[in-house]
Amino acid sequence: MRRNATEPDTAHRTGRADDPDARWLALLMHAAFFLLLGASLARFLMRHPGETRTPWIIALSAVLAVLYLLGPVLGSRPTPRRLTWLGALVVVWMVLVVLAPSFAWCAVPLFYTGLRILPPRAALALVALLTVFVVAAQLRLATGFDPNLVLAPPAVAAVATAVFVHMRRQAVRQRDLSVRQRELIDDLLRTRRELAATERREGTLAERQRLSMEIHDTLAQGLSSQQMLLQAADRSWDTDPATARRHVLTATGIAERNLAEARRFVHDLAPADLAEGGGLEAALHALATRETERSGGSLTVRCHVEGSPAAPLPDRVQSALLRIAQGALANVTEHAEATVAALTLTHLDDRIVLDIADDGRGFGPDRPAPRPPEDVRGHGLPAMRARVQQLGGTLTVESAPGEGTVLSAAVPLPQTAPPTSEERA
Repeated sequence: MRRNATEPDTAHRTGRADDPDARWLALLMHAAFFLLLGASLARFLMRHPGETRTPWIIALSAVLAVLYLLGPVLGSRPTPRRLTWLGALVVVWMVLVVLAPSFAWCAVPLFYTGLRILPPRAALALVALLTVFVVAAQLRLATGFDPNLVLAPPAVAAVATAVFVHMRRQAVRQRDLSVRQRELIDDLLRTRRELAATERREGTLAERQRLSMEIHDTLAQGLSSQQMLLQAADRSWDTDPATARRHVLTATGIAERNLAEARRFVHDLAPADLAEGGGLEAALHALATRETERSGGSLTVRCHVEGSPAAPLPDRVQSALLRIAQGALANVTEHAEATVAALTLTHLDDRIVLDIADDGRGFGPDRPAPRPPEDVRGHGLPAMRARVQQLGGTLTVESAPGEGTVLSAAVPLPQTAPPTSEERA
């Protein structure tokens, strides 16, 4: 909770050693006190030589000077010892004023000392008391009544008090502002650290998801295909060596391609089919041919392209759609028991759509999509949906028991500005 500017535990802080303004003001008041004390003593000695009270005046002046010098040693907090010191200082000064009214103007530095140490009400009471003594001393020194002697000391006391209170409040406001600024800076630094940690976590999760999807769409699918081919080769090894050899050669080709894909996705490169040139359309045609050959005639995969792109497709879109096609065809091969599958790539003005349809057994609400028993492969559909969502698109699946399945991925395309008249010319 913010402290009031007039509370006693904040008043002493305006005189801290690390505050240059307060330090210079304190030095100025100390110098003024000793200058006024010396001038008052000199005036008394010059005006009243040889009086019996002179030794008392000199002794009390020395005591007042010593007491004043003890002030900085006691600190600036309003402790009982500090308050006792202030009371002794004021009492000695009052005795001096009673004995020699010329010491009255030493009250100005005492104003400052009281305002620094005491709570506001006590400080104002002390200032009023000192002012009364100053007025009384001035009237004793005057030969006649002078209104200035009655009005000037209160005016000086009021101005000094107002200036000090204003300076103290400004110092407290400045201190509070500095505290708030430090808190804001600390909050900013803490927020930046938290943001950096969050970004690192998100980057780690994104990279983990990327590797997971790439492994699923390349290595896992390839290993699954190799397993099926090698199992088929084993079954026909004795009865049909030619077919078994063909299965082994196909598995070898898949292994070579998977090795190339693994090297590419580790370095975050485009899929091998895209890297060979020809773009997404050529890569889909190559994928359809390869899957048809890999199935050994049990599955025919056709590829059809409708329309033409208005501009080259972004690499991220091409890679995502190719991976989705690979994953969807892997699911068809393993689970759909289909004989025909079709890849259809449709270029529209504002989006591109990839449909993968098969004539397999399908599934419905009471017959969910099949999942393999040992599920590193159950990552397929979530991975496809994640790829599409990263591009701001949508993935839909339509299926019914015995009627096959249609998977559709729609990805929005960045809009290009229409050509200007100069460009058309």
